Amino acid sequence: MQRRTFLATGLAALATLGPSATLSRGKLPAAPTHAPKASKNAIARFVRQRAKELARRAFVPPVETPAPLAAMGYDAYRDLRFRPERAIWRGKNLGFELQFFVSAYIYRSAVDIFLVDNGSIRRLSADRDLFDFGPQDGKVPRNAPLHFSGFRIHAPLKRPDYYDELLAFQGASYFRGLGKHHSYGLSARALALSTEGPEPEEFPLFRSFWIERPKDQSALTVHGLLDSPSVTGAYTFVIAPGAATVMDVEAQIFPRRDLPKVGLAPLTSMFLKATHDGDGPPDFRPAIHDSGALAAWNGADERLWRPLLSPPELQMSCFRDRSPKGFGLIQRERHFDAYQDLEAHYQDRPSAWVEPKGDWGDGCVQLIEIPTQAEYFDNIVAAWRPDKTLHAGHTYSIGYRLSWCDDTPAWRGYRVGATRIGEGSRPGTVRFVIDFLDPRATKPEQVASVGVTDAPLRPLPEAVISAGAGLTGPALMQRNDVSGGIRATFELDPQGHKESELRLALVADGQPASEVWLFRWRR
Repeated sequence: MQRRTFLATGLAALATLGPSATLSRGKLPAAPTHAPKASKNAIARFVRQRAKELARRAFVPPVETPAPLAAMGYDAYRDLRFRPERAIWRGKNLGFELQFFVSAYIYRSAVDIFLVDNGSIRRLSADRDLFDFGPQDGKVPRNAPLHFSGFRIHAPLKRPDYYDELLAFQGASYFRGLGKHHSYGLSARALALSTEGPEPEEFPLFRSFWIERPKDQSALTVHGLLDSPSVTGAYTFVIAPGAATVMDVEAQIFPRRDLPKVGLAPLTSMFLKATHDGDGPPDFRPAIHDSGALAAWNGADERLWRPLLSPPELQMSCFRDRSPKGFGLIQRERHFDAYQDLEAHYQDRPSAWVEPKGDWGDGCVQLIEIPTQAEYFDNIVAAWRPDKTLHAGHTYSIGYRLSWCDDTPAWRGYRVGATRIGEGSRPGTVRFVIDFLDPRATKPEQVASVGVTDAPLRPLPEAVISAGAGLTGPALMQRNDVSGGIRATFELDPQGHKESELRLALVADGQPASEVWLFRWRR
């Protein structure tokens, strides 16, 4: 499955129409000119009411993008550039600027964009003079109607006199963010539906955004109206840029039908190969991925670390939990030598960490890994899958904090640094080498250092290992003088089994001392 290609074709079936007008293909509703001023949450309530009304109606086919724009290829679409001098709030010293994407290529669903200022709402028009069409100028008729397909936010992220690209909303309900030292990598979504099949995956989209004029330079508030054949939703994002860019997300979901397969706070990434999974295509680079592992902090206070895989066939994992404390897709390895890519700079890709607000109840962190032989396709999905079905006619509220960051939240236990796999000492056995990083170490090579001063060596912890199938030997524990951490080495005898779920954790003085390393081995 090529997820980005699938996404492109799926977006063509989505609409961007308003709930309060007569709905028909190609006809946009009249936009409201003002919003109530009762409280600071008035816009959020306003969008919520529109989503609630829309949920009572059938989904409507999309506005059609004119053929010359819809037929564009990737290179042609890249010629359509927003004029930076036309950015919203340019020169206002508000700490944020807005630029926009035109609807074309695979982004064929028009998106309404409104600016909110002191309670008034102004709908923006996708005028041609906002964009430089470059070589495509003569190929698109001057009278062809234009629409927005999304927008991006700029802020002085790296230095105060330059507005860097911070975050972009484009394509279905997808958005991508950056911390101070990052380049774009994985994406987040508002909602995932039927990701694991067997029915086709459904991609809800944001069809309207309301963007509030910032009151100061610390944060920007964006409201989004979500729609699809199965569900509507009202989302509020409060975005604060920084070394880790933080988004506080509040959402109300209104199902049109019963939804037994929902992914909340979904993340989407790419994994092709690494030291623990070298089955990708022959390549000079030792690792190719936007994210290296799934991490989770469960309700039992365990911190899990599951290296990602590019499997030979679709595989799904479900990490059962109650009241999760967090999960994310993590890019922990930050050294160029691990990737050797002078263009992609995978060492600079952000991690994404989801921290639930309130009690999310029973469910699982679901991980879906899709086979791929190319780095251009997102093949990793992670989301919270609640046990309970979301029923039509009901309202469901969720809140969480999403951080575009370097790593999982800091703590004093050992973290998993790298996983390596090779042949064991006896025929048919498999050797696993797991490097754990000590957060107290201050060596330059210490990837996960949290800046703690040098400390006396701690006694070596014990490795507790279990296998779902086959037998494992005891782990050899060694200090790693290069990383300042610990290396655990053990062997698995599959005993004829084709796969096994492995688990290893470090214990010191009878107490957990590390992340719990999990791995699905397959022959």
